[in-house]
Amino acid sequence: MKQVVALTDFSNCASNAMEYAVELARILDLELCVIHAISSTEGVDNSIYNAIFIEDYYNNKRQGLAKWVDNFVSDEQHRDVKVKTVCEVGSLSSVITNYVSSNPVEMIVMGTMGSTGISGLFGSNANMVVTKLKIPTLIIPLESKFSADPTITLATDFEANLSGEDVSALKELIAAFRSEKINVLNIVEKAYSGNNEEGENKLKETLSNVELKFNYIQESSTASGIMDFIEISQTDILCVVKHHHNIVYRLFNRSTVNQLMNKSVKAVLVLHE
Repeated sequence: MKQVVALTDFSNCASNAMEYAVELARILDLELCVIHAISSTEGVDNSIYNAIFIEDYYNNKRQGLAKWVDNFVSDEQHRDVKVKTVCEVGSLSSVITNYVSSNPVEMIVMGTMGSTGISGLFGSNANMVVTKLKIPTLIIPLESKFSADPTITLATDFEANLSGEDVSALKELIAAFRSEKINVLNIVEKAYSGNNEEGENKLKETLSNVELKFNYIQESSTASGIMDFIEISQTDILCVVKHHHNIVYRLFNRSTVNQLMNKSVKAVLVLHE
C-alpha cells in the first residue's frame, strides 16, 4: 500500500504538519508512516550508566513516538487511517533514505516555522529531502492549516517535464480534493512577450483532468512574484518544480529557499522532473 510519510521532531511545527499528513492519508486512502530520527549522540553522555541503559532510552523514544501519533488518529474521523511508526538511530538523511528505498512512499510531509523562522527539522534537512530523495514533498509552515477545498497554484517556467510519479501524485491530490480548477503561474523576468502556448498545451495534456487557469507576472525576483500571487489568489497549496537548469531552480538554493519559507504561510508541494 502506498504511503504518506510524516517527519517529526515533536515540535509545534511537526504537530501542525502531522495534522495535515493525517488528513492527506485519509482523503488519499494511503497508509501513514511517521518517522523520527534519533541522533547517535542523543541520550549518551559517556557515562557507564548511559552505556548500559541506552537501549532503554531508545525504546522509550519509540514508545513516545507511538503515543504522540495516537493523539492525532484516535478520533472517530481518522479511525480507518492505517498508521505505522519508525524511530531509528541515525541522521534524518540516513533514516529517511533507508526507509524510502524499500517502501512505496508517494509523498513526504514536513513542517517549518513559516514567517516566524526556520525550525530545527527544516533548513539543510529540507534541502536534503527535496534534492536527494526526489519524492513529492509537502512543506507545511506553522501558520498553514489544512483546507478541504484548497486553492492550488502550480508555479512553472514550462521547461520541466514532471516525473511520472510526481504527475501521478499531483493528479491524485487534485482528484482527492475534487478541485475543478488550479492556477498555473509563470514568473517572467524579462519583458513579457505573450503567453507560452506550447507550454500551456503540454501542461494541459499532462493535467487533462482539471481546468488550468494560466497567469503571467513580470517580476525580477521569482520568490517575490510568487509570494505576491499567493496573497492575491489566496493560494492554499503552492506547487513548484525542482530542477537544475532554469529560473525555478533558484528557489532551492540556500538563501532563496530560506527567504521564501520564512515569508510563506502556505503549504508548498515540491515536485521533480
